[in-house]
Amino acid sequence: MERKLIAIDLDGTTLNAASQISPKTKAVLTKAREAGHYVSIVTGRPNRISADIYDELQLDSPMINFNGSLGHIPHHHWRDEYQYTFNKEIALDLLAHRQELGINMIAAEGKNLFLAVRDQPVEVGFFPSVLQSNQILNQKTLLENPTSLTIAVDRSHQEHLLSYLNLNFGDEIDAAPWGGPNSVVELGAKGVQKATGVEVLAHHFHVERKNIVAFGDEHNDSAMIDYAGWGVAMQNATTPIKNLAQDVTTLDNDHDGLANYLENYLKLAE
Repeated sequence: MERKLIAIDLDGTTLNAASQISPKTKAVLTKAREAGHYVSIVTGRPNRISADIYDELQLDSPMINFNGSLGHIPHHHWRDEYQYTFNKEIALDLLAHRQELGINMIAAEGKNLFLAVRDQPVEVGFFPSVLQSNQILNQKTLLENPTSLTIAVDRSHQEHLLSYLNLNFGDEIDAAPWGGPNSVVELGAKGVQKATGVEVLAHHFHVERKNIVAFGDEHNDSAMIDYAGWGVAMQNATTPIKNLAQDVTTLDNDHDGLANYLENYLKLAE
């Protein structure tokens, strides 16, 4: 079998509902690498909350964060490292208009950037419940262009926020609402998607598109699943993702769906 590049989403895909990696998943991904295949994490998560998973899987491949906007090798210098950013004035504009836009929280992030402001308590899993004084987002602290802005907004204001963003900054950024229970909108540089990162990985590993296998479950995986030669939707994926993929796992992310599928697909079972 030709070497495959296996691009794995984290939440809802590689991770179970408790955001953990099962022993089976770890074992199968290790076996895939031992068989000569490449495994890379391609996630919407920031690097600050995916490096521990990267380490747990004992990977040494490049990792893609922020839905394609950051490509790097954790703990190492990589000459092909890249990061897409957008103008920090967009963050400052939203900061100034946050009340009328129904914004409860804004976090500005990058590889080495984390600043946030919260006006109301927001239960969004990825954010520290207590901000240090040097993590407060304002005009004085935001000195570099962000890679990502995550905005928690009143559900009733979400459409208004999206149209405001599109009208004012639509040529600079893409805004995407999160799936799931939280009313959250995420901003990234225009036209950058997970497929952007997967293409970089394919060049890095000299793997043709037909030998890319990508696993995902949500709308932010669509470009990656479309780009891959073999796109696989999780059993728990949204209907559009299942319709886009070449195949669907038999089991969901809580029952080792990715691991079981990969074991059969790569014929790794003893």
